[in-house]
Amino acid sequence: MCRMKMQRLRTRSRDDEPVASGPDFHPTMKRVDIPELLDSGSCAPGDVQASLQDIALVNRWFGGVATTQKLIVQVAQVTGLRHFSLLEVAAGTGEVSRLVRANLSRRGITVEITLLDRAWSHLPKRSGAIVADALALPFLDSAFDLVSCNLFAHHLAPDALSRFVHEAIRVSRRALLINDLVRHPLHLALVYAGFPLMRSAISRADGVASVHRAYVPKELGQIISSAADFVPRVDISRHFLFRMGAIVWKGPVADG
Repeated sequence: MCRMKMQRLRTRSRDDEPVASGPDFHPTMKRVDIPELLDSGSCAPGDVQASLQDIALVNRWFGGVATTQKLIVQVAQVTGLRHFSLLEVAAGTGEVSRLVRANLSRRGITVEITLLDRAWSHLPKRSGAIVADALALPFLDSAFDLVSCNLFAHHLAPDALSRFVHEAIRVSRRALLINDLVRHPLHLALVYAGFPLMRSAISRADGVASVHRAYVPKELGQIISSAADFVPRVDISRHFLFRMGAIVWKGPVADG
């Protein structure tokens, strides 16, 4: 185990209908920044790999892959582009971006992926991946068409998330894509119900912590706005099983 040491904000639902603020906020569930075991750096290698496999399962079955794929498709529809270079931040095993690339290739959209994470132990071997700090990305301005992250935003306190958004927009040419959880008591109940699917005790503890740390769409929009007041538009959408996706556009975007 481990030792624990603005721009205009458009919020849309899964069906592309406006989201009322009510369902996004629950007065009895304030955000609590609970440290996660996998972030501690003190987990045994076998425990790390087991937890990463659990995260991969959650992304495959419960909206992670689908959400990122929909965000890229939306960018393709708005821009008319069919090829993107993409930096995946906090990539872990990189499975989400690989599956998305395979799915989109069948739709005529190609994605060239660069993986980045803070720890070698999280990344696939012989992948050409990069170890670096997400808050100080080691790339020139506009180095990638897209910067994407999945299940990363909730790990960051508001000020750190604001710094990440600023860095990611700097490095992107088209947009930043954020795929993350929505905080809600029912989501927490679903995490507890899913414990039998998790092979790792780390995953069970971190799953609970993740929901407590997660933002709601209104909070995420406010943080993005404070970080990047030069961005012309932010589109936030709701997705399957308490997922949300944000597209932080870098350049002018036509209404659609």
